[in-house]
Amino acid sequence: MNKIAESADFRPSAVALPVKGARPALLNQPRAVSESESTTNTDTSDMKLYMHPVSTAARPVRLLIAENSIACDEELVDLTTGAHHQEPYASLNPSRLVPMLDDDGFRLTESSAILKYLADKYDLACYPKDLKKRARVNEVMDWFNTQFYRDFGYGLVYPQLFPHHKRRSDEAHAGTIDWGQQGARKWLQILNDRWIGPDNAYLCGNELTIADYFGSSIVSIGELVGCDFAGYPNVQRWLGNMRKLKSWDTVNDVFNGFVGMNKGKEFARL
Repeated sequence: MNKIAESADFRPSAVALPVKGARPALLNQPRAVSESESTTNTDTSDMKLYMHPVSTAARPVRLLIAENSIACDEELVDLTTGAHHQEPYASLNPSRLVPMLDDDGFRLTESSAILKYLADKYDLACYPKDLKKRARVNEVMDWFNTQFYRDFGYGLVYPQLFPHHKRRSDEAHAGTIDWGQQGARKWLQILNDRWIGPDNAYLCGNELTIADYFGSSIVSIGELVGCDFAGYPNVQRWLGNMRKLKSWDTVNDVFNGFVGMNKGKEFARL
């Protein structure tokens, strides 16, 4: 699914984002992609993440990297100026989305795929080797991508924030938000009751997995329109557990600035 999180036609006119320092302490300072960028990585690390700090799809990858002290440089792809549609990035990633991982010339896109790749490459416990446990993690990640995000992100949140998600008429626009709101409530109830439940600390039990990195980034976009998830206590508790991660605040610094910019505004919520 094409994501605004990954840049999905993010246009400079869409929104003004704060750009104060947003990098995990364990990562190098992000820099913009320059015209001199080549396919050969000359930085100290052989691995580089092309990203934007507000991107819903980039944030879980940055969090995984920071939490596990993975050596990885960062390239800032400035979505607010349309850099993802310009050279050299447009040639590096024809999908023109972020994130993209370059591991010594091997390029990989899609947040879910990058999380799995890094977890396997570094033998991380958050992507279990047990066949059934791994299948469950994959299931939850696919559920977020194909079910939850469709209504919650594209139906409820993004149409209220970004002009390029505006429908052609006020009636159609209101109908889209209403449809997304109804769907989001259904999926949040399933997330609250089935995936987390009253006893689990995380999505797949009491052990942190890459599904939690992925899912928490998607769910947290609700904060952009003032959702506090008060009607979903297990979701609140789970997000609280994710916020306790040592790198959460640093990785989400710019995103939280964006949330702050929207406080006090009127939005359709849950």
